Amino acid sequence: MKSTLLLLFIVGILGFCLALPHPPTTAAPLKSTYDSRFDNINIDEILQQERLLKNYVKCLEGTGPCTADGKALKETLPDAIATDCAKCTEKQKYGSDKVTRFLIDNRPEDWQRLEKIYDPEGTYRKAYLAGKKQEAKEDTSTTTTTTKSEDESGDKE
Repeated sequence: MKSTLLLLFIVGILGFCLALPHPPTTAAPLKSTYDSRFDNINIDEILQQERLLKNYVKCLEGTGPCTADGKALKETLPDAIATDCAKCTEKQKYGSDKVTRFLIDNRPEDWQRLEKIYDPEGTYRKAYLAGKKQEAKEDTSTTTTTTKSEDESGDKE
């Protein structure tokens, strides 16, 4: 009987201890956005300088050395793609869209090599091209509507 009471007492103390709030961990808190220290990089300068752009592409492919900026991008890119840039700042979203659209439209060979590594299903490219196609349709329908309205009002030039 005494051993049963002792066992119940120990279980009760253990249950009470487990119910107490735990002390905070010393782990770093999760960041809500990626590091913004590179937000002011001149994207246009990189896209217009062949050597600079090639170096970034080689870094991302793993076929060339990386600058500090390139290394940070290479480490962040898989998560950014997987989460649809959920932790990107507004400037990072704008910059990433600008760069990927530029590569898809102007440097398709570079884009294809990077896509195989970072987006093998082509999700971003497919969404971008579908959006581009939709914009073209909307532009065409706006032009058609405007022309039709001009015809009806007799204000053709």
